[in-house]
Amino acid sequence: MSKDDKDIKIPIVDKELDLSNAGRGVWLVKVPKYIAQKWEKAPSNMDVGKLRISKTPGQKAQVSLSLSQAVVKLDPQEEIPTEHILDVSVVTKQTLGVFSHMVPPESSSGSSSKESSASTQGSEKLYMEGRIVQKLECRPIADNCYMKLKLESIRKASVPVRKVQPIDKIVQNFKPVKDHAHNIEYRERKKAEGKKARDDKNAVMDMLFLAFEKHQYYNIKDLVKITKQPIGYLKEILKEVCDYNMKNPHKNMWELKKEYRHYKTDDKKDEDKAGSDSDSD
Repeated sequence: MSKDDKDIKIPIVDKELDLSNAGRGVWLVKVPKYIAQKWEKAPSNMDVGKLRISKTPGQKAQVSLSLSQAVVKLDPQEEIPTEHILDVSVVTKQTLGVFSHMVPPESSSGSSSKESSASTQGSEKLYMEGRIVQKLECRPIADNCYMKLKLESIRKASVPVRKVQPIDKIVQNFKPVKDHAHNIEYRERKKAEGKKARDDKNAVMDMLFLAFEKHQYYNIKDLVKITKQPIGYLKEILKEVCDYNMKNPHKNMWELKKEYRHYKTDDKKDEDKAGSDSDSD
């Protein structure tokens, strides 16, 4: 979040919640998709169906739903079942509620300010329509109409999205490339690096001695770059003329063995210094 975003103050609007119907019990009904589609097309003043509750002493109440002919005829070409049974289950371990809200009509005046918009939002009211006490699942009766509907849905689902079509002319399109040029170049370069020609052993040793005259310690990567030899072949030669340091401060570095070094030691320097002093005396 930027500094400018932090400086923006979002107004907090309090909304009223009407709890007058909080004690009312309502049903939560799950209907098939074809019923929901019909009800979405139906106008608000149309009767969409009838609910029947049959009570028998000592037995559980039977709930059924019959769709109205007006809803069924909204799309005459599509036949759907009209008779349904609702399986009832009581909600005991959950607290579910139904809420609605009323949005006030917008002001007709063209000019508005932040204060007026805030007051308009503040007049929006929320309602609790009731508490869900029962869940019902609507399922159709397995008659011929439902079987035809199910068969048609299975047939539509089995139709492939893509179809193979014969063509009578050449279609100009991008053809797949077997291998890209940069991939071929990369593999050839790695192959060439992996199969470096081995130089004569004495020539490689001369290159190593020349390098160690400049610096006392090298890692294996630098020596490979200097000699341009395969790493396995180079290590064989290094083991003969060099020592591999396993401890700090030069860990993982190579240096010449003592018999190949030509560095002046401190004792030698002291002797040379003492000899020069005696000569001066």
